[in-house]
Amino acid sequence: MEEFNPTPEPQLDQPVDEVIIPTQEVPQPKLQPLANFDWDTYEKGEELSETTKNEIIKLYDNTLNQIRDKEIVDGTVVAINKREVVINIGYKSDGVIPAQEFRYNPDLKIGDKVEVFIENQEDKKGQLILSHKQARTARSWDKVTQALENQEIIHGFVKCRTKGGMIVEVFGIEAFLPGSQIDVKPIRDYDIYVGKTMEFKVVKINNDYKNVIVSHKALIEAELEEQRKEIISRLEKGQVLEGIVKNITSYGVFIDLGGVDGLIHITDLSWGRVNHPEEMVQLDEKINVVILDFDDEKKRIALGLKQLTPHPWDALEADLKIGDRVKGRVVVMADYGAFVEIIQGVEGLIHVSEMTWSQHLRSAQEFFRVGDEVEAVILTLDRNERKMSLGVKQLKSDPWESIEVKYAIGKQHVAKVRNFTNFGVFVEIEEGVDGLIHISDLSWTKKIKHPSEFTQIGSEIDVVVLEIDRENRRLSLGHKQLEENPWDVFETIFIEGSIHEGTIIELFEKGAVIALPYGVEGFATPKHLVKEDGTPAKIDEKLEFKVIEFNKEAKRIIVSHSRIHEDIAAAAHASKEKGVEKEIEKVNKRAKTTTTFGDLDVLSDLKEQMVADAKEKMIAKEAKKTPKKAAEKKEKKVEAEKVKKIEEVTEIKEKPKKVTKKVAKIAEFTFEEEPKATPKAKKSLKKDDFTVVEGIGPKVAEILTAEGIASFKDLAAKTKEDLEAILKPHGGIYSTMNPTTWAQQAQLAADGKLDELKQWQDELKGGK
Repeated sequence: MEEFNPTPEPQLDQPVDEVIIPTQEVPQPKLQPLANFDWDTYEKGEELSETTKNEIIKLYDNTLNQIRDKEIVDGTVVAINKREVVINIGYKSDGVIPAQEFRYNPDLKIGDKVEVFIENQEDKKGQLILSHKQARTARSWDKVTQALENQEIIHGFVKCRTKGGMIVEVFGIEAFLPGSQIDVKPIRDYDIYVGKTMEFKVVKINNDYKNVIVSHKALIEAELEEQRKEIISRLEKGQVLEGIVKNITSYGVFIDLGGVDGLIHITDLSWGRVNHPEEMVQLDEKINVVILDFDDEKKRIALGLKQLTPHPWDALEADLKIGDRVKGRVVVMADYGAFVEIIQGVEGLIHVSEMTWSQHLRSAQEFFRVGDEVEAVILTLDRNERKMSLGVKQLKSDPWESIEVKYAIGKQHVAKVRNFTNFGVFVEIEEGVDGLIHISDLSWTKKIKHPSEFTQIGSEIDVVVLEIDRENRRLSLGHKQLEENPWDVFETIFIEGSIHEGTIIELFEKGAVIALPYGVEGFATPKHLVKEDGTPAKIDEKLEFKVIEFNKEAKRIIVSHSRIHEDIAAAAHASKEKGVEKEIEKVNKRAKTTTTFGDLDVLSDLKEQMVADAKEKMIAKEAKKTPKKAAEKKEKKVEAEKVKKIEEVTEIKEKPKKVTKKVAKIAEFTFEEEPKATPKAKKSLKKDDFTVVEGIGPKVAEILTAEGIASFKDLAAKTKEDLEAILKPHGGIYSTMNPTTWAQQAQLAADGKLDELKQWQDELKGGK
């Protein structure tokens, strides 16, 4: 049906009749000028005013989205080519993004919504600059954190391989995919995954270092867990299964049993020694294994390979017994011994103590090496425990079985120095025969502090067998016994009182060691090292020394340099006293008859000489500066009394008294008028003072008193050995004292013979 048109279209080809329409005047309104009319714009010919333009622009802008730089907005993909992706964000122009930024999403298509980052609304060319990568990066951490919390599966692009794994791009950031998290099976070639888009799960985020760790293995473990439970539920101990070698380590082999892994420890690969599992299996090799044990909770399965074959101990000869000799190959070395393989899978241990008869502790590596063929004797054999111990020293005879014959006491041998101790030298005469040379048996003359001063480790030394200790398998040896004891000869050379030249080779606080002739050494205390000028002797100084003690048993020689010039001074003093005695005798002879003025002159001269001598004695004692002032005052008083007595002697009386020999002792301050004064001298000692005995000082006197020796008679009753036994426990210088003359001196003191005691002491000049 055609639509009715009340106003037909005019036909252009037909003539149109002219119609005259009568005109009618219409009244015109009165025009009023606009108050805000822009005459300038009108004159320029512009039809729109500025206000109208702004309104129109405002209306147009309202139709567009309001955007700002550095803002993330959603856009729509409107075009895609190989190089670029065009995005419409509702702005006056579209943005262009490189297609490389969308390589993580190969399924991108027109109409997809994507996030973009507005870098610049208009560049120099007026182009809108967008970036999808920056938008993803800005929001990536929120998405990654959300994916970790929700355990979401995300897509990532494997960019490249790195140490220990792969670099994966997820949400525009780089994450690390460890090699162990790529698959449940070990990956040998990582490069096959580069450039692929895979599914991952976020397993760890380190916000401090901006690190993300992802895993592909976690996606398939859930499926494998179900398979593993099913497989383990069907496992039984002793069951034999077929598996594939999945991985080889130094401690064993991992076997894939079809979804679950088991481990064959290196000790379960073979009954024999295996240095590395690669000797037995190879990767991807199919082998049969037996299930030894499994743990449902820990999901561990222990497998064995050697259990599929019989144990070699079952094939060991039945007639093999202790004492039999066997041959084998060294397969393992340890510090404590060597393991020898007799047959495949049967080993015996040779302990280091069974390798030699020697008592020296050594390492097994000194005797054998891996691969050596050895012959040994079976010492123990336990078939149940499958253990065997062997020995090689039993192949030789024990040298201690005939030790008394081969190494009789007194025989000389050559030994090798093995070790030192502070007390001696350990030597080895032959393998298994050891001995000790005590440090005191190294030399007759030298005082050796340490054996290293005498010999060296590894050197040979001549020895003499002194004693045999069969129980401890050790000999007591000596070196100095190879020569005669030189102290028998020294006894005739270094007589007490003899003088020898010596050199000070060692100097210390308690004395000095003196090198004497014939290689012997002596000892001198500090007081015996004072020279004539009062200065102490120095090291390496060569001086003359007087022997004051010789002890053959203790091999000790005590010498003194000071005693030499002291004896010379004493001799000079003694000769002077003899001259005085002669003058006194002359005076006495004359006094028997008559006293003359000549006698008075002689006595006067004698008086002056004796007074001068007494004063010299006083000056000398003053110089010594005795510590006790009371003793000094007492001595001065005695000196004054003696001088007074000397003056009284020279006085002329009606019956002049005889001047005795005791006047000669005035210089020694022991003046007496008559021989009857001897008992008085004895009374001058208030008590038995042991210090009058030459060699006994206050300290020694205390020691003797403490031992119950209270008088001179007690001391006179003691022998030299008794006194040495009392002094020795106190050590030091007391143990070196020689009390040979103490008893004789004490006897004279006990009898009151102080004059004879003094004369004897002067002759001895210090005693022994």
